[in-house]
Amino acid sequence: MEVEMEASPSSSFFDPEDLSTRAQFRRYGKRSAASMSPQIDTSAFKLSDGRMNPTLLLEDIKQEVESLSYRERTPFRSHSSYKKQSPDGDEFSPAGIKIEYDELLDDGETTFSLFASLLEFALQGSTSFADLILQFEESCRNISESIRYGPDGTEEIPEDLTLSPATSHLLACQFVATDLTAQLCLRIVQWLEGLASKALDLENKVRGSHVGTYLPSSGIWHYTQRHLQKRSRNQDTICHLDFDAPTRENALPLIDDRKQDECVLEDVWTLLRAGRLEEACDLCTSSGQSWRAASLCPFGGLDLIPSIEALQKNGQNRTLQAVELESGVGRQWHLWKWASYCASERIAAQEDGKYEAAVYAALCSNLKRMLLVCTDWESACWAITKSWLDVQVDLELVRLRSGGLDQLKGFEDAIEWSPKQGGSASQLGSPDNWPLQILNQQPRAVSSLLQKLHSGELVHEAVAQGCKEQHRQIQMNLMLGDVQRLLELLWSWISPSEDNQDIYRHHGEPQMIRFGAHLVLVLRHLFGDQVNDIFKETITNVGDLILQMYVMFLFSKQHEDLVGIYASQLAHHRCIDLFVHMMELRLNASVHVKYKLFTSAMEHLPFSPDDDDSRGSIEEIMERVLSRSRDAKLVKNDKSSDVLEQHRLQSLEKAMVIQWLCFSPPSVTDDEEAVSAKLLLLALMHSNILFREFALMSMWRIPRMPIGAHKLLSFLAEPLKQPPENLLSFEEHDVSDYLKEFKDWSEFYSCDATYRNWLNIELESSEVSPLDLSLEERQRAITTAEETISSALSVLQRKENFWLLPTEDRRYENTEVPEPVFIELHATAILCLSSGECISPDATLCATLMSALCSSVTEEVVSNRQLMVNVVVSSKDSNCIEVVLRCLATEGDGLGPHELGDGGILAAALAAGFKGELARFQAGVTMDISRLDAWYSDSEGSIEGPATYIVRGLCRRCCLPELILRCMQVSVSLVEMGKLPERHDELIKLVACPETGFLHLFTQQQLQEFLLFEREYSIQAMGQQEGAS
Repeated sequence: MEVEMEASPSSSFFDPEDLSTRAQFRRYGKRSAASMSPQIDTSAFKLSDGRMNPTLLLEDIKQEVESLSYRERTPFRSHSSYKKQSPDGDEFSPAGIKIEYDELLDDGETTFSLFASLLEFALQGSTSFADLILQFEESCRNISESIRYGPDGTEEIPEDLTLSPATSHLLACQFVATDLTAQLCLRIVQWLEGLASKALDLENKVRGSHVGTYLPSSGIWHYTQRHLQKRSRNQDTICHLDFDAPTRENALPLIDDRKQDECVLEDVWTLLRAGRLEEACDLCTSSGQSWRAASLCPFGGLDLIPSIEALQKNGQNRTLQAVELESGVGRQWHLWKWASYCASERIAAQEDGKYEAAVYAALCSNLKRMLLVCTDWESACWAITKSWLDVQVDLELVRLRSGGLDQLKGFEDAIEWSPKQGGSASQLGSPDNWPLQILNQQPRAVSSLLQKLHSGELVHEAVAQGCKEQHRQIQMNLMLGDVQRLLELLWSWISPSEDNQDIYRHHGEPQMIRFGAHLVLVLRHLFGDQVNDIFKETITNVGDLILQMYVMFLFSKQHEDLVGIYASQLAHHRCIDLFVHMMELRLNASVHVKYKLFTSAMEHLPFSPDDDDSRGSIEEIMERVLSRSRDAKLVKNDKSSDVLEQHRLQSLEKAMVIQWLCFSPPSVTDDEEAVSAKLLLLALMHSNILFREFALMSMWRIPRMPIGAHKLLSFLAEPLKQPPENLLSFEEHDVSDYLKEFKDWSEFYSCDATYRNWLNIELESSEVSPLDLSLEERQRAITTAEETISSALSVLQRKENFWLLPTEDRRYENTEVPEPVFIELHATAILCLSSGECISPDATLCATLMSALCSSVTEEVVSNRQLMVNVVVSSKDSNCIEVVLRCLATEGDGLGPHELGDGGILAAALAAGFKGELARFQAGVTMDISRLDAWYSDSEGSIEGPATYIVRGLCRRCCLPELILRCMQVSVSLVEMGKLPERHDELIKLVACPETGFLHLFTQQQLQEFLLFEREYSIQAMGQQEGAS
């Protein structure tokens, strides 16, 4: 039978720091409904009808899930024989989930760290999960204790504890040790009694009061004694003070004495509820009611709990054996229970001793009398479960008798299994028929037990309401062993709402998220691959979603150092996606915060997918972060002139990504030096890619610096000071070529910075009349101009290793290839007017540009090289266009050495568009490139590798002519100030020299601009010479 349960977000939970919930109780702290929140444990499974066997499942999870719950729980140590012991003799007890208030959880910054660090030890195998739970109890503000069971799910009775002939207690223990349902009930009872026992200890510690703190002999009927001493007579009042007087005389003590008795019995009930039978007996004795203590503990005070611990406690005591040798196995036991049942029914009929009736009902499984005093979920669950356990034992003892099977069949025929019927005072029967009297009160399965809690007629309203609370639903699902349903339930509580499907934003109560995450990890540890497909899908997919939610919660609370422990347990793709998302969110955070996240990933993930392909790796995460950082971001703007500036600012974000690669790996990293070198190599490779793009974005002659490029240089300045031996050890990469390109870009941006510094001075000077310039300002302008020319010439005048000259591609160093090889050039760009204002592209403009790019080469080239061009509006940013050019590779352009170093036909076509010199396109409209990639591909379009020579050649086509034109501009400025540049002629010779190859990098308009600068320079120089003469 399925129990339909609702989530109740407004649950009331016990807080050990808050004593207000106990103030309403008298001398001792008895918990109210839902005062504490237990956590049922579960264990290894057996598949049956698509579900786990609840008892086997309960067994292993019980060891581990409690301390990993989202609720910090109160530890306890049971004082009854219901204790569970490890083989080493250490005692462990299960504890419950308790929802803390948010401030208790979130104000303690160490809680998350303790959970994570202890869990990390267990995941690494440094400690067992059972020991881990005990450490949680010590470290996390009394989280809880737990029970450790054997790996087979059942316990064996030690031979030294067996008696011959066997007693009823030994048979009961053997039955529970082998029957899974009985084991489940025993563990639930142990767990609930442990919670109650710990609550009493806590109350005693906090308030200094304790159950049963009475004056000696308070149970002797003093008021009745005084009444009798006055020789008063009342037919309703007893005439003697012995304990049999009420029954013999059919009368009662005075009401004040009955009230005092009820107070004592309420405490006795509380102690029985906490599994403290011995203390309950001591209380009865100290209050002057030794006869009542004897009725609670028959057979000389033997512990009759059906557990191995009770057997160990009893030792070789043969009292029960001697009794049963005379009367038969189980007969005296059943007689005692029958007598307790009769007592509970007769007392209940008097209507003024509900606790006395409940005490004797607890001894005989008279459930309906116990439930009358159970006003909270835990007490009701304990009463039903304990009653069911005792009845199972009683039926087993009946079965073992001679003729027991026939008697059991007679029970089935005589009783209608309905919770609506039950025994009464007129239906007491005889002890020979025990437990027929109370069979109809018992559940038949765990599901019916939960149904009684949820909607039983005798159950208190608070108990039924408690079943709707979230932590109760968790416990009941674990009792059922329905872990699949539990995970789905947890996810439904913390998952995003339908109108907000952001899976990276945590939802729900933090405690619930934390509990769910740790529960998932424990379940995976327990089950491994030994699950059916349906459950495996749930624990994998739903479990990953819960874990991911907890990681994002930790992340949102600035616990970046803890996220790696949990994220490393996610599926391969989810781990990568999650770390990429977190690194993007922390891109502009402080170095300290970023390093915490970096260290967390390094410590818990393999560096390379070759190390462990089942988990996400650092290399894959970094590559994804680097790739995504280059994508065009959506630009929000009101004016088209703002678009270019926003793209310039986005270059800074692209550069910030490199900082992740510049961190030093933590000292615990395996092969730390090699990992550090790999990260630096990756940073070097990606920086060169960004340098190319930043250079093409910074061709505008404006004072503003290319902030992205200079940020890259600052990040790599320190790492590259280290000896390059580790880098050069990677033979699969041309590291020396990467280092050379980086040096080339470093020199280029140094020249660029000097030029922009001069340009800024020039613009400031232009606002003032030349006559008003001071000598100092004039000299500063001249010095900066000369530095600009000198730094540019240092790049241009290289005799060897020309600037950014492409090296031979190893992939196609041989011009003879079996299959056609294609080269592709992909670019993301903004269309800009000469004023800097951007044009919003549309389909018509894209078609026009596509036609113009095709027309930039001859028809023969288009035909022979199979040139294809595609231009579309970017799907990521409507202000951008995406351009793809593809053609057949030929010798000198894709195959063999690339002697010209100009990028070939594809670079020539795109350079024309970049410089705004496409013949059949709008005049003066340039393509401001923000992303650039070139690839080798096969005839089907599959990418085979990067064609770096194309993008380097494109950069040479665009950067070197611009560098020369800037020098010409500076030379003209110098000569206008009356200062003839000393090295101007060197610049002219460099452009004209065929060995440099600079001339063919110029387009027609650039050559015209070059000649105009030279003409103006010559005129000014001649004017000065004439004036001097």
